[in-house]
Amino acid sequence: MKFSCEKALLLSAVATASRTVAVKSSIPALEGILIEAGSALRLTGYNLETGIRTTVPAEISQSGSLVLSARLFGEIVRKLPDDTVYFSAKNYMVNIKCGLSEFNILGTDPEEFPELPSVDQQNMVSIAQNVLRSMISQTLFAVSDNESRPIHTGSLFEVEREQLTIVSVDGYRLALRHEPTQGRQGEDFFSFVVPGAALSEVEKICSGEDSISVVQGARHVLFQTGATILVCRRLEGEFLNYKNAIPRNNTIKITGDTKALLSSIERVSLIISDKLKSPLRCVFQDGVLLITTKTGIGDAADQCPIQGDGQDLEIGFNNKYLMDALKAAPAERLRLEFTSGVAPCLILPAEGEENFVYMVLPVRLKAN
Repeated sequence: MKFSCEKALLLSAVATASRTVAVKSSIPALEGILIEAGSALRLTGYNLETGIRTTVPAEISQSGSLVLSARLFGEIVRKLPDDTVYFSAKNYMVNIKCGLSEFNILGTDPEEFPELPSVDQQNMVSIAQNVLRSMISQTLFAVSDNESRPIHTGSLFEVEREQLTIVSVDGYRLALRHEPTQGRQGEDFFSFVVPGAALSEVEKICSGEDSISVVQGARHVLFQTGATILVCRRLEGEFLNYKNAIPRNNTIKITGDTKALLSSIERVSLIISDKLKSPLRCVFQDGVLLITTKTGIGDAADQCPIQGDGQDLEIGFNNKYLMDALKAAPAERLRLEFTSGVAPCLILPAEGEENFVYMVLPVRLKAN
């Protein structure tokens, strides 16, 4: 096996493939990157849950394959001078040269590296990378980390004709985003659930302006962008019927500036910590929102101007859940909808198309 490659290109490919390398595994090969030199140079990382394979431009003079420790190979390439890297291997003994630097390290048998699952295409949707990246980042925060309901540790992808909807839910809040797609193959309507851990890697490989293809297979999902593919297993089970969960006939509606609302909540939250937990007490009056909280070290209060009459509604919130939704909301002005102090709060765009919905459940407040 023999090839040469620009350091910057090789480093980028190693960094991409390393994202799904197992940190510790009973199969030592999974702690490494599979390097295959054939018609092209391919690097693969796989942790039995999620795998990434990327192709990198290289001058290949002798084909072959082996597995190298991802941590060591990554560190070596990172520290090499900015020049062409010459890589050769004989009987798993690898020689890496670049400029005046030279390393000889031992690789392992590629036969020990499990094969990436092949995805038989049932349905496919394509969407702009930057759009999918923002959709994931604006819903991923609401994915559950509770393993007792495994289906909610992922996000629901729902494709209906020319629209993609992503929904995350964790029992306390719900995040929903939809955007038009660039193309679709297969059924008019299909849906699947992608694990949250895989989605945070998909978000990182969506770095360009081109489109990304999302392929639904029987048991796996494949994301393909340019020279990189990511494969992960689908989560099976009954996902929350979100359409029935979102209350739509809310009687109280107010609007406000996203940054102003967030700033007020952040100021009051300064006296809340993991050790000193306390809900935010929010009172929606005519034209103003009063926010207070009290913990063992003192109390804090703030006011935020709003538009509309909140009818003196008093409602409690977990400060982190409310801040997560406001930070993710892709609009400068928001509409908040309520029916009572014990019903969910809906957060929607104040103007324009309703391309996101956040729902936060209230916290019971103690009597004053």
